[in-house]
Amino acid sequence: MSKLIITQRKSVIGAKANQRATMLSLGLRKIRQTVERDDTPQIRGMVHTVRHLVTVEEVK
Repeated sequence: MSKLIITQRKSVIGAKANQRATMLSLGLRKIRQTVERDDTPQIRGMVHTVRHLVTVEEVK
């Protein structure tokens, strides 16, 4: 299964409550923090919700 490397690029200050909660669910709390998650439809949907705050790389 492929993985996604998700890096927080912007602050969640001023973001909507659901976007802040999504960032916490992904495990991102600080700018430039990086997490590795499985590439599932649920994670893709979470990334789509906060796409303006993160960068995503695919790892096979």
